[in-house]
Amino acid sequence: MWRNRYRTLITMAAIFFAVILSVIASSLKEGIFNNLVKNVVSFYTGYAQVHKRGYWNEQILDNSFETAPAAEQKILQQKNVAGITPRLESFALVSSGDVTKGSLVAGIDVEKENAITGLKDKLVQGIYLKSTDTAILLAQGLAERLKLKVADTAVLIGQGYHGATAAGKYVVKGIVKFGSPELNDKALFMPLAAAQDFYSAYGMVTSYVLSFNNTAAAEASVIAMRSSMDSSYEVMSWGDMIPDIKQHITADSNNMKYVQGILYMLICFGIFGTLLMMMVERKFEMGMLVAIGMKKIKLMVLLTVESILTVFAGCIIGLLVSIPVIYYLNRHPFGIGGETAKAYERFGFEAIFPTSTDAAIFINQGLAVVAMGLLISLYPVYKVIRLNPVAAMKK
Repeated sequence: MWRNRYRTLITMAAIFFAVILSVIASSLKEGIFNNLVKNVVSFYTGYAQVHKRGYWNEQILDNSFETAPAAEQKILQQKNVAGITPRLESFALVSSGDVTKGSLVAGIDVEKENAITGLKDKLVQGIYLKSTDTAILLAQGLAERLKLKVADTAVLIGQGYHGATAAGKYVVKGIVKFGSPELNDKALFMPLAAAQDFYSAYGMVTSYVLSFNNTAAAEASVIAMRSSMDSSYEVMSWGDMIPDIKQHITADSNNMKYVQGILYMLICFGIFGTLLMMMVERKFEMGMLVAIGMKKIKLMVLLTVESILTVFAGCIIGLLVSIPVIYYLNRHPFGIGGETAKAYERFGFEAIFPTSTDAAIFINQGLAVVAMGLLISLYPVYKVIRLNPVAAMKK
């Protein structure tokens, strides 16, 4: 193969472009899905939550649990856990004048909540809460429905812990906007101490929301926590809490595998076509070499080395070129504009398509192409085994 430089360059170019395309496709897929997950979990859920066992199936205030420093410490001992924030979540009717609407009331540790979900960045009016406040933040849709503005007063009525009456008046300190229409129409936030007082649930929380240093290892961290936590707790990942998003990602990942399969098939035909031409052109030469006493094993080794060197060269060059391209697209992702971008942003999604710089992408795609090249290189070996010197030298 290396004796004909044009043939060698054609084969290397096919492998080179195949590696670049497969790396970019895989990197875009991972980057887009990672960005999607980041956008979804930053709405509210976080990457994982810890509840009292049974809470997720029956999300009532009576399934709350007492804050336990020992449990928090055990969670934070997990190497991948970056932060933890407690919440007290329940339902209440929010009234203003003659308008009343049901709302999700979330008592939060204002600083820790902001560190995990970036709640402060979602403010569109007013100012953020302090831990000592007895005020509230309203979601924009809920505020518009109740015709409330910053500094207005909202009346909350609900059922507290163990059937206690919950009622109170709270000043609207700020208005937040969420990309999720459902959350934007019903969410209300207040400091954790104020929520515990409102529901008569002193020292109680319904969940711990977690963030991770390495989000790719979130599932593994959740599994580790399940084995280390007391049986009275349940640990759930974002995929357990939002299964429809996880199913969407799984379905799209499977579709991408078919696209990559077609790309790999084209690579195989390109390499095989070159090897086929090589064997036809050198048929007489190989027949003569075997006829004068050259061992077939040596000829097989020679042809295999030629094929391997070509595949490796094309693959390595493709990977080296793809690394700066992927890095640039990660730092400067291409996006979409116009009405489509506005639609993305209305739902809280960034209208960008970043790439992932995970080293596993480069390694896996390189190994896949090399494996295909090595498999196809068995064809010359097979032809040498079946070679008949006399027939090969006939014109």
